[in-house]
Amino acid sequence: MGAIHVHEFMSLDGVVDAPTWTFEYGFDPRMAEVLGELTGRSKAILLGRTTYEMFEPAWSTRTVEDDPGAPFFNDTHKYVVGAHQPSVEWGPSTLLGRFDPDVIRRLREETDGLVYVSGSGTLVRGLLEERLVDELHLFVYPIALGRGRRLWGDDAGPTRLALTDHDVYDNGVVHLRYAPA
Repeated sequence: MGAIHVHEFMSLDGVVDAPTWTFEYGFDPRMAEVLGELTGRSKAILLGRTTYEMFEPAWSTRTVEDDPGAPFFNDTHKYVVGAHQPSVEWGPSTLLGRFDPDVIRRLREETDGLVYVSGSGTLVRGLLEERLVDELHLFVYPIALGRGRRLWGDDAGPTRLALTDHDVYDNGVVHLRYAPA
């Protein structure tokens, strides 16, 4: 049985929407180590439609010479969740349709290793609500944006988590690793 591990870039006030605001902070090499370890153990990628549509043009033409993460994103099987299905032509990919917790549970059970999720805020909100996240990696940036899509919306119920590890990077970003409480 596999496990679902989520990675999010987040502002201090919980915004995860289109994190272009992270660029000014740079990318600490220790962050790359954490993400490399996470993706290195992953056997599948689970993405929401919007994130898939953003990742496909960004990653599909990259090579290992461009970015060491390119083989993972291009060669690993991607499972895409969304009400409006994109055209899936990027590497091995499967369309799962609308969010269905039972379909995600089966994917987790049938995967021998980690299922990696990046971004995909709407999908992650559903996964958290259904208690399908086995590990949550939040990279919290030292900025409050005031508006934008948050990981937990105003109508979200309580989500109890246990802090299992943390790191502080030179660029001011804090990595918080949580598991279900």
